[in-house]
Amino acid sequence: MTDENPFAPPTPRAAVPPPEPTAPSEPTTAPAAPTPGPASAGGPEERTSGSTARPDEQATEQLPAHPAEKPTAQLPTSGYLTTVSSASPDPTPTHETSEHAASPHGPATRSRRGRLGAGTVSAVVLLGLLAGAGGGVGAYALLDAQETARPADAELPEPVGGGTEVARPEGSVAAIAAAALPSVVSIEVRAEQGVATGSGMILKAEGYILTNNHVVAEAASGADVTVTFSDGHEQSAELVGATPDYDLAVIRVDETGLEPLVLGDSDDVVVGDSVLAVGSPLGLEATVTTGIVSALHRPVKAGEAAEAAFIDAIQTDAAINPGNSGGPLVNSAGEVIGINSAIAQGPGTTTATGNIGLGFAIPSNQARHTAEQLIETGTATFPIIGVLLDPSYQGEGVRVSEEAQQGSPPVTPNGPADQAGIEPGDVILSIDGRPVSVADELIVAIRAKAPGDAVTLQVRSGDEEREVRVVLEERSSGQ
Repeated sequence: MTDENPFAPPTPRAAVPPPEPTAPSEPTTAPAAPTPGPASAGGPEERTSGSTARPDEQATEQLPAHPAEKPTAQLPTSGYLTTVSSASPDPTPTHETSEHAASPHGPATRSRRGRLGAGTVSAVVLLGLLAGAGGGVGAYALLDAQETARPADAELPEPVGGGTEVARPEGSVAAIAAAALPSVVSIEVRAEQGVATGSGMILKAEGYILTNNHVVAEAASGADVTVTFSDGHEQSAELVGATPDYDLAVIRVDETGLEPLVLGDSDDVVVGDSVLAVGSPLGLEATVTTGIVSALHRPVKAGEAAEAAFIDAIQTDAAINPGNSGGPLVNSAGEVIGINSAIAQGPGTTTATGNIGLGFAIPSNQARHTAEQLIETGTATFPIIGVLLDPSYQGEGVRVSEEAQQGSPPVTPNGPADQAGIEPGDVILSIDGRPVSVADELIVAIRAKAPGDAVTLQVRSGDEEREVRVVLEERSSGQ
Protein backbone atom coordinates (compact mmCIF):
# COMPACT_ATOMS: atom_id res chain seq x y z
CA MET A 1 0.00 0.00 0.00
CA THR A 2 1.25 3.49 -0.81
CA ASP A 3 0.43 6.91 0.56
CA GLU A 4 -0.72 8.18 -2.84
CA ASN A 5 -4.40 9.14 -3.30
CA PRO A 6 -5.81 7.18 -6.26
CA PHE A 7 -8.68 9.65 -6.61
CA ALA A 8 -6.57 12.87 -6.64
CA PRO A 9 -6.32 14.61 -10.04
CA PRO A 10 -2.92 14.35 -11.66
CA THR A 11 -0.58 17.17 -10.77
CA PRO A 12 0.57 19.07 -13.89
CA ARG A 13 4.28 18.72 -14.41
CA ALA A 14 6.24 21.96 -14.62
CA ALA A 15 8.04 22.64 -17.83
CA VAL A 16 11.66 21.62 -17.69
CA PRO A 17 13.95 24.49 -18.75
CA PRO A 18 16.57 23.73 -21.37
CA PRO A 19 19.97 22.89 -19.95
CA GLU A 20 22.32 25.80 -19.50
CA PRO A 21 25.34 25.84 -21.76
CA THR A 22 28.54 25.04 -19.96
CA ALA A 23 32.07 25.66 -21.03
CA PRO A 24 34.09 22.57 -21.78
CA SER A 25 36.57 21.72 -19.11
CA GLU A 26 39.65 19.63 -18.98
CA PRO A 27 39.18 16.28 -17.22
CA THR A 28 40.88 16.22 -13.86
CA THR A 29 41.63 13.49 -11.41
CA ALA A 30 40.43 15.50 -8.40
CA PRO A 31 36.92 16.92 -7.93
CA ALA A 32 36.53 20.65 -8.61
CA ALA A 33 36.19 22.83 -5.56
CA PRO A 34 32.69 24.27 -5.21
CA THR A 35 32.28 27.98 -5.81
CA PRO A 36 29.90 30.20 -3.87
CA GLY A 37 26.51 30.48 -5.39
CA PRO A 38 22.82 30.48 -4.55
CA ALA A 39 21.44 27.30 -2.86
CA SER A 40 19.34 25.24 -5.21
CA ALA A 41 15.86 24.12 -4.19
CA GLY A 42 15.91 21.62 -6.99
CA GLY A 43 16.32 17.95 -6.18
CA PRO A 44 19.15 15.67 -7.25
CA GLU A 45 20.48 16.16 -10.78
CA GLU A 46 21.40 13.62 -13.38
CA ARG A 47 25.09 13.63 -14.29
CA THR A 48 26.21 13.71 -17.90
CA SER A 49 29.67 13.04 -19.19
CA GLY A 50 31.74 16.12 -19.88
CA SER A 51 29.76 18.42 -17.55
CA THR A 52 31.22 20.28 -14.64
CA ALA A 53 30.08 19.86 -11.06
CA ARG A 54 27.42 22.32 -9.96
CA PRO A 55 28.03 24.43 -6.83
CA ASP A 56 25.26 22.69 -4.88
CA GLU A 57 26.32 19.18 -5.82
CA GLN A 58 27.99 16.87 -3.30
CA ALA A 59 31.09 15.15 -4.60
CA THR A 60 31.09 11.37 -5.15
CA GLU A 61 27.82 10.67 -3.28
CA GLN A 62 26.40 7.16 -3.41
CA LEU A 63 22.80 6.36 -4.21
CA PRO A 64 20.93 4.49 -1.49
CA ALA A 65 20.47 0.87 -2.48
CA HIS A 66 16.87 0.73 -1.20
CA PRO A 67 14.53 3.17 0.50
CA ALA A 68 14.60 2.79 4.27
CA GLU A 69 11.73 0.74 5.57
CA LYS A 70 9.02 2.43 7.60
CA PRO A 71 8.95 1.51 11.27
CA THR A 72 6.34 -1.11 12.05
CA ALA A 73 4.37 -1.47 15.29
CA GLN A 74 5.24 -4.50 17.36
CA LEU A 75 2.43 -6.34 19.15
CA PRO A 76 2.83 -7.09 22.86
CA THR A 77 4.08 -10.58 23.52
CA SER A 78 2.10 -11.23 26.67
CA GLY A 79 -1.46 -11.11 27.72
CA TYR A 80 -4.49 -13.19 26.78
CA LEU A 81 -6.17 -10.41 24.89
CA THR A 82 -4.33 -7.60 23.24
CA THR A 83 -5.73 -4.32 22.02
CA VAL A 84 -3.77 -2.33 19.50
CA SER A 85 -4.45 1.37 19.36
CA SER A 86 -4.56 3.20 16.06
CA ALA A 87 -1.08 4.12 14.90
CA SER A 88 -0.36 7.84 15.10
CA PRO A 89 1.63 9.56 12.35
CA ASP A 90 5.33 9.15 12.86
CA PRO A 91 6.90 12.59 13.25
CA THR A 92 10.25 11.19 12.18
CA PRO A 93 10.79 11.76 8.44
CA THR A 94 11.21 8.62 6.42
CA HIS A 95 14.00 8.03 3.95
CA GLU A 96 11.77 7.20 1.02
CA THR A 97 12.56 9.08 -2.22
CA SER A 98 9.95 10.87 -4.29
CA GLU A 99 9.82 11.52 -8.01
CA HIS A 100 8.60 15.09 -7.57
CA ALA A 101 10.51 16.51 -4.60
CA ALA A 102 13.56 15.76 -2.52
CA SER A 103 15.11 17.29 0.54
CA PRO A 104 17.84 19.83 -0.39
CA HIS A 105 19.71 18.67 2.68
CA GLY A 106 19.55 14.94 1.95
CA PRO A 107 21.95 12.86 -0.16
CA ALA A 108 22.07 13.51 -3.88
CA THR A 109 20.08 11.00 -5.97
CA ARG A 110 19.80 10.40 -9.68
CA SER A 111 16.68 11.44 -11.57
CA ARG A 112 15.43 10.09 -14.86
CA ARG A 113 13.49 13.26 -15.68
CA GLY A 114 16.36 15.75 -15.97
CA ARG A 115 17.15 18.74 -13.78
CA LEU A 116 14.53 20.79 -12.00
CA GLY A 117 15.42 24.34 -11.17
CA ALA A 118 14.26 26.41 -8.21
CA GLY A 119 11.42 27.92 -10.20
CA THR A 120 10.27 24.50 -11.32
CA VAL A 121 10.17 23.10 -7.79
CA SER A 122 8.28 26.17 -6.59
CA ALA A 123 5.73 25.56 -9.31
CA VAL A 124 5.40 21.92 -8.29
CA VAL A 125 4.90 22.89 -4.64
CA LEU A 126 2.36 25.55 -5.60
CA LEU A 127 0.46 23.13 -7.79
CA GLY A 128 0.56 20.58 -4.98
CA LEU A 129 -0.97 23.08 -2.57
CA LEU A 130 -3.62 23.99 -5.08
CA ALA A 131 -4.41 20.36 -5.60
CA GLY A 132 -4.73 19.94 -1.82
CA ALA A 133 -7.10 22.90 -1.57
CA GLY A 134 -9.29 21.65 -4.39
CA GLY A 135 -8.66 17.95 -3.92
CA GLY A 136 -12.25 17.17 -3.04
CA VAL A 137 -13.58 18.89 -6.15
CA GLY A 138 -10.97 17.18 -8.30
CA ALA A 139 -11.79 13.75 -6.81
CA TYR A 140 -15.49 14.12 -7.57
CA ALA A 141 -14.66 15.36 -11.05
CA LEU A 142 -12.53 12.27 -11.60
CA LEU A 143 -15.32 10.01 -10.36
CA ASP A 144 -17.77 11.71 -12.70
CA ALA A 145 -15.40 11.11 -15.56
CA GLN A 146 -14.87 7.47 -14.56
CA GLU A 147 -18.28 6.02 -13.71
CA THR A 148 -16.86 2.54 -13.32
CA ALA A 149 -14.81 3.67 -10.30
CA ARG A 150 -17.90 4.81 -8.38
CA PRO A 151 -19.25 2.18 -5.91
CA ALA A 152 -22.45 0.42 -6.91
CA ASP A 153 -25.54 0.14 -4.72
CA ALA A 154 -24.32 -1.45 -1.44
CA GLU A 155 -27.62 -3.07 -0.47
CA LEU A 156 -26.88 -6.75 0.17
CA PRO A 157 -29.33 -9.62 -0.41
CA GLU A 158 -31.67 -10.39 2.48
CA PRO A 159 -32.66 -13.91 3.59
CA VAL A 160 -35.80 -15.07 1.85
CA GLY A 161 -38.79 -14.91 4.16
CA GLY A 162 -36.78 -13.44 7.05
CA GLY A 163 -34.20 -16.22 7.16
CA THR A 164 -34.15 -19.96 7.81
CA GLU A 165 -35.10 -20.98 11.34
CA VAL A 166 -32.33 -22.93 13.08
CA ALA A 167 -33.66 -26.02 14.82
CA ARG A 168 -32.52 -26.23 18.45
CA PRO A 169 -34.46 -29.17 19.84
CA GLU A 170 -34.51 -30.20 23.46
CA GLY A 171 -31.22 -31.89 24.28
CA SER A 172 -29.17 -29.93 21.77
CA VAL A 173 -25.98 -28.24 22.94
CA ALA A 174 -27.58 -24.83 22.53
CA ALA A 175 -30.63 -25.84 24.58
CA ILE A 176 -28.53 -27.35 27.38
CA ALA A 177 -26.26 -24.31 27.47
CA ALA A 178 -29.22 -21.93 27.60
CA ALA A 179 -30.64 -23.82 30.59
CA ALA A 180 -27.35 -24.14 32.47
CA LEU A 181 -25.75 -20.71 32.02
CA PRO A 182 -28.13 -18.73 34.29
CA SER A 183 -27.18 -21.01 37.19
CA VAL A 184 -23.39 -20.74 36.76
CA VAL A 185 -21.46 -17.92 38.47
CA SER A 186 -18.00 -16.39 38.40
CA ILE A 187 -16.12 -16.13 41.70
CA GLU A 188 -13.35 -13.69 42.67
CA VAL A 189 -11.41 -13.87 45.93
CA ARG A 190 -9.24 -10.89 46.92
CA ALA A 191 -6.51 -11.56 49.47
CA GLU A 192 -3.24 -9.89 50.41
CA GLN A 193 -1.38 -12.42 48.26
CA GLY A 194 -3.40 -11.54 45.17
CA VAL A 195 -6.65 -12.35 43.39
CA ALA A 196 -8.00 -15.86 42.75
CA THR A 197 -10.79 -16.51 40.27
CA GLY A 198 -12.94 -19.50 39.51
CA SER A 199 -16.46 -20.70 38.85
CA GLY A 200 -19.37 -22.10 40.79
CA MET A 201 -22.90 -23.43 40.43
CA ILE A 202 -26.04 -22.44 42.28
CA LEU A 203 -26.82 -25.30 44.63
CA LYS A 204 -29.96 -24.03 46.38
CA ALA A 205 -32.42 -21.20 45.72
CA GLU A 206 -31.52 -19.68 49.11
CA GLY A 207 -28.13 -18.49 47.88
CA TYR A 208 -25.93 -21.59 48.38
CA ILE A 209 -23.20 -21.99 45.77
CA LEU A 210 -20.88 -24.98 45.25
CA THR A 211 -17.28 -24.52 44.10
CA ASN A 212 -13.76 -25.88 44.66
CA ASN A 213 -11.93 -25.43 47.94
CA HIS A 214 -8.81 -24.21 46.14
CA VAL A 215 -10.84 -21.34 44.60
CA VAL A 216 -12.01 -19.92 47.96
CA ALA A 217 -9.33 -21.27 50.30
CA GLU A 218 -8.23 -17.74 51.30
CA ALA A 219 -11.77 -16.93 52.45
CA ALA A 220 -11.04 -18.92 55.62
CA SER A 221 -8.45 -16.24 56.45
CA GLY A 222 -10.85 -13.35 55.89
CA ALA A 223 -10.38 -12.68 52.17
CA ASP A 224 -13.26 -10.97 50.34
CA VAL A 225 -15.37 -13.18 48.06
CA THR A 226 -17.41 -11.65 45.22
CA VAL A 227 -19.87 -13.58 43.07
CA THR A 228 -20.87 -12.36 39.61
CA PHE A 229 -24.12 -13.79 38.22
CA SER A 230 -25.00 -14.45 34.60
CA ASP A 231 -26.98 -11.20 34.34
CA GLY A 232 -23.93 -9.21 35.45
CA HIS A 233 -24.93 -8.24 38.99
CA GLU A 234 -22.55 -8.91 41.87
CA GLN A 235 -22.95 -10.05 45.45
CA SER A 236 -20.49 -10.53 48.29
CA ALA A 237 -20.39 -14.06 49.68
CA GLU A 238 -19.41 -15.76 52.91
CA LEU A 239 -17.79 -19.16 53.39
CA VAL A 240 -20.18 -21.81 54.72
CA GLY A 241 -17.73 -24.70 54.82
CA ALA A 242 -14.86 -26.31 52.92
CA THR A 243 -12.85 -29.52 52.79
CA PRO A 244 -9.43 -29.86 51.18
CA ASP A 245 -9.80 -33.66 51.25
CA TYR A 246 -12.34 -33.53 48.40
CA ASP A 247 -11.47 -30.02 47.14
CA LEU A 248 -15.04 -28.81 47.64
CA ALA A 249 -16.50 -25.73 49.29
CA VAL A 250 -19.89 -24.07 49.78
CA ILE A 251 -20.34 -20.30 49.90
CA ARG A 252 -23.52 -18.25 50.34
CA VAL A 253 -24.84 -14.93 49.07
CA ASP A 254 -27.64 -12.91 50.69
CA GLU A 255 -30.12 -13.59 47.92
CA THR A 256 -33.12 -15.84 47.38
CA GLY A 257 -35.11 -17.11 44.43
CA LEU A 258 -32.06 -18.34 42.56
CA GLU A 259 -32.34 -21.12 39.98
CA PRO A 260 -30.25 -24.14 41.08
CA LEU A 261 -28.80 -26.83 38.86
CA VAL A 262 -29.69 -30.46 39.54
CA LEU A 263 -26.99 -32.87 40.68
CA GLY A 264 -27.40 -36.06 38.65
CA ASP A 265 -26.28 -39.62 39.42
CA SER A 266 -22.60 -39.96 38.47
CA ASP A 267 -22.82 -43.73 38.87
CA ASP A 268 -24.89 -43.83 35.67
CA VAL A 269 -22.18 -42.11 33.63
CA VAL A 270 -20.45 -44.21 30.98
CA VAL A 271 -17.45 -43.54 28.77
CA GLY A 272 -18.51 -41.76 25.60
CA ASP A 273 -21.37 -39.73 27.12
CA SER A 274 -21.62 -36.20 25.73
CA VAL A 275 -20.87 -33.45 28.28
CA LEU A 276 -20.63 -29.66 28.53
CA ALA A 277 -18.16 -27.82 30.75
CA VAL A 278 -19.49 -24.44 31.91
CA GLY A 279 -17.56 -21.71 33.70
CA SER A 280 -15.21 -18.74 33.43
CA PRO A 281 -11.90 -19.93 31.95
CA LEU A 282 -9.22 -17.24 32.18
CA GLY A 283 -11.90 -14.85 33.46
CA LEU A 284 -14.09 -15.21 30.35
CA GLU A 285 -17.49 -15.54 31.98
CA ALA A 286 -20.32 -17.78 30.74
CA THR A 287 -18.12 -19.97 28.54
CA VAL A 288 -19.37 -23.35 27.32
CA THR A 289 -17.21 -26.11 25.85
CA THR A 290 -18.24 -29.57 24.72
CA GLY A 291 -16.71 -33.04 24.71
CA ILE A 292 -17.26 -36.54 25.97
CA VAL A 293 -16.53 -38.59 29.06
CA SER A 294 -13.10 -39.98 28.24
CA ALA A 295 -12.63 -42.28 31.25
CA LEU A 296 -13.95 -43.03 34.73
CA HIS A 297 -12.31 -43.65 38.12
CA ARG A 298 -9.15 -41.74 37.33
CA PRO A 299 -7.13 -41.38 40.54
CA VAL A 300 -6.28 -37.68 40.75
CA LYS A 301 -4.26 -36.11 43.54
CA ALA A 302 -4.64 -32.34 43.49
CA GLY A 303 -3.20 -29.59 45.68
CA GLU A 304 -0.24 -29.36 48.04
CA ALA A 305 0.99 -32.47 49.83
CA ALA A 306 -0.17 -31.17 53.21
CA GLU A 307 -3.74 -30.66 51.96
CA ALA A 308 -3.96 -32.93 48.95
CA ALA A 309 -7.34 -33.83 47.54
CA PHE A 310 -7.82 -37.42 46.39
CA ILE A 311 -10.44 -37.54 43.65
CA ASP A 312 -11.99 -40.58 41.98
CA ALA A 313 -12.36 -38.40 38.92
CA ILE A 314 -14.36 -38.33 35.71
CA GLN A 315 -12.00 -37.61 32.83
CA THR A 316 -13.24 -35.47 29.92
CA ASP A 317 -11.83 -33.95 26.75
CA ALA A 318 -14.13 -30.92 27.02
CA ALA A 319 -11.86 -27.89 27.15
CA ILE A 320 -11.12 -26.96 30.78
CA ASN A 321 -8.72 -24.12 31.60
CA PRO A 322 -7.70 -22.18 34.73
CA GLY A 323 -10.85 -20.41 35.90
CA ASN A 324 -13.13 -23.37 35.07
CA SER A 325 -12.48 -24.73 38.56
CA GLY A 326 -15.71 -25.18 40.48
CA GLY A 327 -17.94 -25.02 37.41
CA PRO A 328 -20.31 -27.84 36.47
CA LEU A 329 -19.83 -30.69 34.01
CA VAL A 330 -23.31 -31.21 32.53
CA ASN A 331 -24.71 -34.22 30.69
CA SER A 332 -27.10 -34.23 27.72
CA ALA A 333 -30.08 -34.15 30.10
CA GLY A 334 -28.88 -30.89 31.64
CA GLU A 335 -27.90 -32.56 34.92
CA VAL A 336 -24.60 -31.94 36.69
CA ILE A 337 -22.52 -35.11 36.73
CA GLY A 338 -19.26 -33.54 37.96
CA ILE A 339 -17.49 -30.46 39.31
CA ASN A 340 -14.57 -29.40 37.10
CA SER A 341 -11.47 -29.33 39.28
CA ALA A 342 -8.18 -30.17 37.58
CA ILE A 343 -6.34 -30.44 34.28
CA ALA A 344 -3.37 -32.58 33.36
CA GLN A 345 0.08 -31.01 33.03
CA GLY A 346 2.59 -31.92 30.40
CA PRO A 347 5.83 -33.65 31.40
CA GLY A 348 8.29 -31.25 32.99
CA THR A 349 5.74 -28.48 33.68
CA THR A 350 5.11 -27.18 37.19
CA THR A 351 2.13 -24.93 36.51
CA ALA A 352 -1.12 -25.37 34.62
CA THR A 353 -0.62 -24.18 31.05
CA GLY A 354 -4.12 -24.70 29.70
CA ASN A 355 -6.31 -27.31 28.13
CA ILE A 356 -4.62 -30.31 26.52
CA GLY A 357 -7.76 -32.43 26.33
CA LEU A 358 -7.30 -34.01 29.76
CA GLY A 359 -9.65 -32.49 32.33
CA PHE A 360 -10.96 -34.02 35.54
CA ALA A 361 -14.16 -33.53 37.51
CA ILE A 362 -15.32 -34.60 40.96
CA PRO A 363 -18.27 -37.01 40.53
CA SER A 364 -21.62 -35.47 41.39
CA ASN A 365 -22.49 -38.17 43.94
CA GLN A 366 -19.40 -37.26 45.93
CA ALA A 367 -20.20 -33.56 45.53
CA ARG A 368 -23.76 -34.08 46.78
CA HIS A 369 -22.71 -35.99 49.90
CA THR A 370 -19.94 -33.50 50.79
CA ALA A 371 -22.06 -30.40 50.07
CA GLU A 372 -24.82 -31.65 52.36
CA GLN A 373 -22.30 -32.10 55.16
CA LEU A 374 -20.82 -28.65 54.62
CA ILE A 375 -24.23 -26.95 54.66
CA GLU A 376 -25.40 -28.82 57.75
CA THR A 377 -22.22 -28.81 59.86
CA GLY A 378 -19.63 -26.62 58.11
CA THR A 379 -17.22 -29.57 57.91
CA ALA A 380 -17.00 -32.81 55.96
CA THR A 381 -15.87 -36.32 56.75
CA PHE A 382 -14.14 -39.01 54.72
CA PRO A 383 -13.68 -42.79 55.13
CA ILE A 384 -10.49 -44.60 56.14
CA ILE A 385 -9.36 -48.21 56.71
CA GLY A 386 -6.70 -47.28 59.28
CA VAL A 387 -3.35 -48.19 57.67
CA LEU A 388 -0.18 -46.40 56.57
CA LEU A 389 0.99 -47.27 53.06
CA ASP A 390 4.59 -47.75 51.95
CA PRO A 391 5.30 -45.25 49.10
CA SER A 392 8.64 -46.88 48.27
CA TYR A 393 7.12 -50.25 47.38
CA GLN A 394 7.42 -51.06 43.65
CA GLY A 395 5.83 -54.51 43.35
CA GLU A 396 2.33 -55.68 42.54
CA GLY A 397 -0.42 -54.04 44.58
CA VAL A 398 0.03 -51.63 47.50
CA ARG A 399 1.97 -52.63 50.59
CA VAL A 400 1.08 -51.71 54.16
CA SER A 401 4.06 -50.08 55.85
CA GLU A 402 6.12 -52.33 58.10
CA GLU A 403 7.26 -49.57 60.44
CA ALA A 404 5.71 -46.62 62.20
CA GLN A 405 5.82 -43.23 60.44
CA GLN A 406 6.13 -40.01 62.44
CA GLY A 407 4.95 -41.76 65.54
CA SER A 408 1.90 -43.38 63.92
CA PRO A 409 1.68 -47.20 63.83
CA PRO A 410 1.40 -48.87 60.38
CA VAL A 411 -1.97 -50.39 61.36
CA THR A 412 -4.23 -48.36 63.65
CA PRO A 413 -5.06 -50.41 66.76
CA ASN A 414 -8.74 -51.45 66.76
CA GLY A 415 -9.18 -49.70 63.41
CA PRO A 416 -11.06 -51.22 60.45
CA ALA A 417 -7.98 -52.93 58.95
CA ASP A 418 -6.83 -54.23 62.34
CA GLN A 419 -10.26 -55.74 63.02
CA ALA A 420 -10.23 -57.36 59.55
CA GLY A 421 -6.89 -59.07 60.28
CA ILE A 422 -4.62 -56.95 58.07
CA GLU A 423 -1.05 -56.80 59.37
CA PRO A 424 2.06 -54.65 58.68
CA GLY A 425 3.76 -55.74 55.44
CA ASP A 426 0.60 -57.16 53.86
CA VAL A 427 -0.01 -56.27 50.21
CA ILE A 428 -3.47 -55.08 49.12
CA LEU A 429 -4.04 -56.21 45.51
CA SER A 430 -7.57 -54.94 44.80
CA ILE A 431 -10.63 -53.23 46.28
CA ASP A 432 -14.08 -54.50 45.28
CA GLY A 433 -12.47 -56.30 42.36
CA ARG A 434 -10.59 -53.19 41.03
CA PRO A 435 -6.83 -53.84 40.93
CA VAL A 436 -4.64 -51.20 42.56
CA SER A 437 -0.97 -50.65 41.77
CA VAL A 438 -0.11 -47.37 43.54
CA ALA A 439 -1.10 -45.93 46.90
CA ASP A 440 -3.12 -43.07 45.39
CA GLU A 441 -5.40 -45.53 43.59
CA LEU A 442 -6.30 -47.27 46.84
CA ILE A 443 -6.85 -43.99 48.72
CA VAL A 444 -9.03 -42.57 45.92
CA ALA A 445 -11.10 -45.76 45.75
CA ILE A 446 -11.70 -45.61 49.51
CA ARG A 447 -12.51 -41.86 49.46
CA ALA A 448 -15.17 -42.57 46.83
CA LYS A 449 -17.09 -44.50 49.47
CA ALA A 450 -18.93 -43.22 52.53
CA PRO A 451 -18.10 -43.89 56.18
CA GLY A 452 -19.85 -47.06 57.25
CA ASP A 453 -19.65 -48.67 53.81
CA ALA A 454 -18.10 -52.13 53.58
CA VAL A 455 -15.42 -52.94 51.00
CA THR A 456 -13.78 -56.20 50.00
CA LEU A 457 -9.98 -56.21 49.81
CA GLN A 458 -7.81 -58.87 48.16
CA VAL A 459 -4.83 -59.20 50.52
CA ARG A 460 -1.60 -61.14 50.19
CA SER A 461 0.37 -62.14 53.30
CA GLY A 462 3.63 -63.78 52.24
CA ASP A 463 2.60 -66.37 49.64
CA GLU A 464 -1.01 -66.59 50.81
CA GLU A 465 -3.87 -64.54 49.29
CA ARG A 466 -7.26 -63.99 50.89
CA GLU A 467 -10.30 -61.72 50.75
CA VAL A 468 -11.17 -59.61 53.75
CA ARG A 469 -14.25 -57.45 54.43
CA VAL A 470 -13.51 -54.03 55.92
CA VAL A 471 -16.10 -51.56 57.28
CA LEU A 472 -14.84 -48.01 56.65
CA GLU A 473 -14.37 -45.64 59.55
CA GLU A 474 -15.17 -41.93 59.57
CA ARG A 475 -12.64 -39.13 59.97
CA SER A 476 -13.26 -35.37 59.84
CA SER A 477 -11.32 -32.98 57.65
CA GLY A 478 -8.30 -31.55 59.44
CA GLN A 479 -7.71 -34.56 61.65
